[in-house]
Amino acid sequence: MRCCLLRSPPICQVKRRFSTNSSSKLQFSKSYESIPGPRGPFGLGNLYKYLPIVGSYTWLELHKAGHDKYREYGPIVKETMVPGQDIVWLYDPQDIATLLNCKDYPLRRSHLALAKYRTDRPHIYRSAGLLPTNGAEWWRLRSELQKEISVPKNVRSFLLEIDEVTKEFLDYLPKSETVDVLPKLARLNLELTCLVTFGERLNSFSPEEQAENSRSSKLMWAAETTNSNILPTDQGLGLWRHYETGPYKKLRKAQEYMESVAVDLVSQKLAFFKDTSDEVTESPCSLSRTSLVEQYLKNPNLDLNDVVGMAADLLLAGVDTTSYTTAFALYHISRHPEVQRRLHEESCKVLPSKCSPLLAESLNSGIPFTRACLKEVFRLNPISVGVGRILTKDMVFSGYLVPKDTVVVTQNMVACRLEQNFEKPLIFNPDRWLRETKGSINPYLVLPFGHGMRSCIARRLAEQNILTLLLRLIRNFEIEWKGDDEPMDVITLLINKPSKPVTIELRERPQ
Repeated sequence: MRCCLLRSPPICQVKRRFSTNSSSKLQFSKSYESIPGPRGPFGLGNLYKYLPIVGSYTWLELHKAGHDKYREYGPIVKETMVPGQDIVWLYDPQDIATLLNCKDYPLRRSHLALAKYRTDRPHIYRSAGLLPTNGAEWWRLRSELQKEISVPKNVRSFLLEIDEVTKEFLDYLPKSETVDVLPKLARLNLELTCLVTFGERLNSFSPEEQAENSRSSKLMWAAETTNSNILPTDQGLGLWRHYETGPYKKLRKAQEYMESVAVDLVSQKLAFFKDTSDEVTESPCSLSRTSLVEQYLKNPNLDLNDVVGMAADLLLAGVDTTSYTTAFALYHISRHPEVQRRLHEESCKVLPSKCSPLLAESLNSGIPFTRACLKEVFRLNPISVGVGRILTKDMVFSGYLVPKDTVVVTQNMVACRLEQNFEKPLIFNPDRWLRETKGSINPYLVLPFGHGMRSCIARRLAEQNILTLLLRLIRNFEIEWKGDDEPMDVITLLINKPSKPVTIELRERPQ
């Protein structure tokens, strides 16, 4: 990654380079070199601070490092990781809005080792996939893949099957005993991901699939292992490009298994098409619509390699992100009895009995408090610490001119925990999101799925899965927190994981 260090340009050059709407600000912009932040001894970089033993920071607690830098340097920080590789951190929501509203194709520097793994296997993948790819190739994939997964009507068409699997999951959960719910949630979200992606059930809740060497267990391992080794390979010297480092080896092995499952399930679906000549047959699950893979295979603008890559991306992104968010939600709800009481009242309105069907209309407009709870979870425990971009042009943040090609990362998680942005920011308070009590909240603070063209294409599906579980679970059970009284922290494995077991006990409610 090239990082340009610019002197302050003459005012006449600034005026020629930028639009007249922003030229008045840019005339007085300060130089890139003057952005405050750690450079490291002798300008050799700050990477050593993230190393074990000698470092004061850790990749597993990036939010703490981010908060320390905010306190020391302010709302914009330039951190030199190694010579020639800077990261500019943004904390101000106005700066975040400026970054994410850029009209060019959004570029980011992420999942670099995953990109290498896939480009080294052209017989399997046409491209590096949706997560690492940039530019026109990224937009080609995005524009075709999002058609089936971003449209609200299409997402709602999966609700019947999602609700049925969720009810099976509730039968599977242990009752009246202490349980760490996070591994259980991973099984649920793996099952839902495979159902929507392939139209297949893995039967993840069965005793056979709970075994350590089962397909379900190994897919859960592969997803977490890959996500855990993205940051260690994205940052630093990139030695994995030249020889197989430990983090890259772990990522490769995890991706080899995930890839084998994706290829197998896509091949089965392709063989089904050939055998039936695209005739519709009844599914054991009585699915109301076809799977995503079936729709992608019918798309003339996608080839088989594209479909395999997208299937692998969904297996990677669809399990841990939703599981961690749901686990944080259950943590907060179980520790706040009044919140749980109000959730139960709302769930009873949309589910009059325990076996009532969950209707799409209920999710659309009938659960404002449940949605407020989820929004508050996203504020306190977002999916990631922030959003990264590579600048496609020179831009100004907090009065500083930042040149094209610079890596810029937002610090939304830190910003959401600051007094100037939220009253009593460390308190879990869903009421702050209700229409009748909602104050003036900057819309660029809580962005769990990113923003704009590069936002998560599966956002609506993920929210639907979480809301379905919360409604069903709270309607049927009272949740009691069984962990200690120390606040839950996060482990920043690219996506934020609970720092300790999410131990709860479920007690069945009367009909």
